[in-house]
Amino acid sequence: QVHLVESGGGSVEAGVSLRLSCVASGFIYKVNNRAWHRQAPGKQRDLVATITSGGITTYADSMEGRFVISRDNAKNPVWLQMDSLKAEDTAVYYCNADVQVNRTYEDNYWGKGTQVTVSS
Repeated sequence: QVHLVESGGGSVEAGVSLRLSCVASGFIYKVNNRAWHRQAPGKQRDLVATITSGGITTYADSMEGRFVISRDNAKNPVWLQMDSLKAEDTAVYYCNADVQVNRTYEDNYWGKGTQVTVSS
């Protein structure tokens, strides 16, 4: 069983920064691609950023330059540094990961999300 747990969300004013963390735990052989998604009220879940096990990153156009995804190594937490937050960044932020439980089997997992609320 693999679990992803997010933390670091909260209620802040526009312009400030937050840093989200996601920790993977359980029976893990290796954590491969990792990502952050977000879902605003009444909207679909959208991709925010991804990072490969080799550290290659991609970002949604609206977040590039303000958000930075990072990781320490294959099993340690993944972070999302969010700067210059705007009211439209208000959403539940979800961690996602491709996890190998052995050398040959990989599955995709989601955390339960952490709420970020930005007031203008």
